[in-house]
Amino acid sequence: MMPELGKYAVEVVSAYAASLALLAVLVLWTLRRGRAARADLTRAEQERGENG
Repeated sequence: MMPELGKYAVEVVSAYAASLALLAVLVLWTLRRGRAARADLTRAEQERGENG
């Protein structure tokens, strides 16, 4: 059910769309950094295992 937004409908809907887009970008960025950090940690653990 969509509330009646009157003359501000475009502004409100675009604000929601921009917020959702920003959240999606932040989630993807966080997942990408997590993958990179996990790979770095794995690499560091393998090097440490070989050296000591």
